[in-house]
Amino acid sequence: MNTHQLSALCLSLTIGASLGSSAAAAEMVAIMAPVAAPLTKDQVADVFLGRSTEFKPVDLPESSVARETFYKKATGRDAAQVRAVWARLIFIGRGKLPKELPDAAAVKKAVAADPNVVGYIDKADLDPSVKVVLSLN
Repeated sequence: MNTHQLSALCLSLTIGASLGSSAAAAEMVAIMAPVAAPLTKDQVADVFLGRSTEFKPVDLPESSVARETFYKKATGRDAAQVRAVWARLIFIGRGKLPKELPDAAAVKKAVAADPNVVGYIDKADLDPSVKVVLSLN
């Protein structure tokens, strides 16, 4: 590898690292319909780990950086670990995967339409159609 190639590789790694850290620094919020009461971090984790049947979770796409960030902040687990939890629940007949929606707008629409649905988005995508039930810094 010559000096030019090495410099280009270092620049790519630096840019990638800074993009990754800015995504991880995003403030994620758990949201529900405007009439909802706040939830604790444990309650939100229970919803997204299939331990609660009181609320229905909705997910962003598996490829979404926001999904990975949310799971880390809300449950302390990465997306692969959460997938494994759901796979076990489905296998034993005690769960159904959260509905996957394409983007924050779709999550807000689903949440606003059903007071039993819990979703998550980046705080920057908030609007009055939904209520923050938990902020995850």
